[in-house]
Amino acid sequence: MKTALVMEGGAMRGMFTCGVLDVFLENGVEFDAAGGISAGAAFGCNFISRQRGRAIRYNKKYCNDENYCSVRSLIKTGDLYGADFCYRELPDVLDPFDRKAFAENTTEFYVGATDAATGKPVYHKCSDGGERDFAWIRASASMPFVSHAVVIDGYTLLDGGICDATPFDYLKSIGYERFVVILTRPRGYIKKKSPSALFSKLLLRRYPEIAKALAIRHERYNAEMLRIARSEEAGEALVLAPREPLDVKRTEHDPEKLQRAYDTGAAEAREKLDEIRAFLQQSKLL
Repeated sequence: MKTALVMEGGAMRGMFTCGVLDVFLENGVEFDAAGGISAGAAFGCNFISRQRGRAIRYNKKYCNDENYCSVRSLIKTGDLYGADFCYRELPDVLDPFDRKAFAENTTEFYVGATDAATGKPVYHKCSDGGERDFAWIRASASMPFVSHAVVIDGYTLLDGGICDATPFDYLKSIGYERFVVILTRPRGYIKKKSPSALFSKLLLRRYPEIAKALAIRHERYNAEMLRIARSEEAGEALVLAPREPLDVKRTEHDPEKLQRAYDTGAAEAREKLDEIRAFLQQSKLL
């Protein structure tokens, strides 16, 4: 059976995911495919390029850099997370992304975004970690209200988390059968309707389908978490999640809090490492 690694978004809660991924890299844990939404895509690409420690390193170093994430960046560029800094200067100059290793990795990597014209999810299979792939990763993490939409491959795209909390359903639909799922909220978390949904029609006049999708985002999220839980009960999935809510803001500027979230993920992965290996080994035998 084909295995897939599934990564939820959650902005800086994604440091939990980074801790898990680095333990996987340390221990040679591999999958047939991996997929991420939003921060799951932006940080998960380092798993494919096999750059253990890169995500926690640059996030701690630049979390207080106004070019990385700040209200000033939002006012100046229209993006809370500065697009040029995050997707060009950082991976090309400051902390280089290993595109060669990414391209050579046989694990397929998928990222999901939301089509602004339809309010529905769309997915892209990355190939070489180049400019086009990074545009899709940026699109996947382009939060409404605080980011420009990304125009690529005939789509106008915003954050994948508007529709899909994870790429679980998509990866299942294209033939993957066994899943290790990394969530960034504790098991049993129930998303409530966001108060911002009341203002979405006004603030997103250009994208009415996005406003509609945001209005029912909590319903989609909760239904997806239920499907994942049922898959775990059926033995088709193995879930890693924080035991308690992570003490990090979506735009966290405290390096120590980022490190704690990372360490929490690493500890969870180490504790379940034997279980994960057994689960993946069983997948090969089925």
